[in-house]
Amino acid sequence: MHAPHTTCPGCREEVFLDELIGGRCPLCGCSFEEDEEGTEEFDEAIERADLAYLVFHYFLFKKFDRLGVEPLRVLQMITRNEDPGTDSPAAFEKVKYSFEVPMNLLDRVRPKRCHDCGKFFLRGGKKVVSGTLVRPQHTTRYHCDTCSGRGQ
Repeated sequence: MHAPHTTCPGCREEVFLDELIGGRCPLCGCSFEEDEEGTEEFDEAIERADLAYLVFHYFLFKKFDRLGVEPLRVLQMITRNEDPGTDSPAAFEKVKYSFEVPMNLLDRVRPKRCHDCGKFFLRGGKKVVSGTLVRPQHTTRYHCDTCSGRGQ
């Protein structure tokens, strides 16, 4: 049974709306009219455009989090490219990203070719993913310790 219910602001108990007595909580007598005004203000504050904006950034963050990108780097990329007028795919084509991500077990074990010098290496190095926001796939490149500056 899915009866409409809410939480009383006074006693913090779950109260079903059909149990209210004159708009008040049956347990503590707290009025719900003041709480409803705050809810209306909250609903007016979040517009549909803002909601779409938040959902888009959530999924963008989730995508990069699964790859292993540091959350601060993702936040910096989002704020750097924050523009409310970017609704067209052409605007998102300009937004490019490049992140260094940790290697998973398979990446650590298999031989990799350095993108800069073309040399094969097994250990060390770094993995870099890059791409644009328009395309769902990304490019993965590996760099050996010498080319990435770690070998010195």
